[in-house]
Amino acid sequence: MASEKIRVLVAENSPGEAATALRAAYGAGEGRMELTDVGSVSTLLPTVSMVNPDVILLDLALAGPDPVNLVRRLHRSAPQVPLIILADAADKAEASRCLEVGAIDCLVKGLLDAQVMERAVGAALQRNALEGLADLKRDPLTNLYTRDGLMTLGTRAMETARRNGGTLVLLCALLENLTSMRENLGSKNTEQAVKELGELLRASFRRTDAVARWGEAQFAALAVDAAEPSAPVLRQRVQRRLDTFNQLRDAAGGMQARMAVGFWSPDRERTFGELMDNVEGELRSEGAVAMKEGQKPVNATGR
Repeated sequence: MASEKIRVLVAENSPGEAATALRAAYGAGEGRMELTDVGSVSTLLPTVSMVNPDVILLDLALAGPDPVNLVRRLHRSAPQVPLIILADAADKAEASRCLEVGAIDCLVKGLLDAQVMERAVGAALQRNALEGLADLKRDPLTNLYTRDGLMTLGTRAMETARRNGGTLVLLCALLENLTSMRENLGSKNTEQAVKELGELLRASFRRTDAVARWGEAQFAALAVDAAEPSAPVLRQRVQRRLDTFNQLRDAAGGMQARMAVGFWSPDRERTFGELMDNVEGELRSEGAVAMKEGQKPVNATGR
């Protein structure tokens, strides 16, 4: 992007706080940015295809009575374009739902200035470029990231979290009965079950999170900006989905998975690789304890 202008599409109500901050950060005309400003939802979607923006900013106050649905539609129409929402401080719940259906960031209105805008747009562009690189590192069976792909995204996510005071939650899972599933179901049906486990994990996390398969039976999911109390909640969510999945299958087709979860915050001096090693180590330790005590593998957590 160094030699090209950044194409930014802004949809907001007057007085145009975001547009003003963008002009201060990047300039317009002869500056580093081509800014398109629309003031109605009716012109927003058609303008996306005309402008082909690098980043979209959407004021939720402009989105009408159902902003979550508009964000979903906008993301589906241009899934490759980072979408940043603008919201009032009192609209946290609504903004959170928008982040689940396609937006990648939320900026609080009334607090927008050149520095905030340049940081947010820069992070969105970096994230998009990084995801493009990580997309080259996909598991062919599940289309989840490989270990290298997750390392690429996780390392950058940790760097961003250090700057912004964000946090990370990493969940690792091991499909313990993969061998017996092959014996009972055959290779084709087992591959289908592995794909379904990947979809189950992906459905348990936000679009902005990253899910990976880095071995025949090993999976991981990285949740960005997830507070420490959410770690057991995410683990329980996966367990419930797995329990539901197994209830719909016979015993031979059921999946027995063990999981471990780790939390990271900027005050913890470790790399993303060290975080991964720590959570994987906990996963192996739980398995060793279970074998020593003669426990039968359990679905999901084992706790």
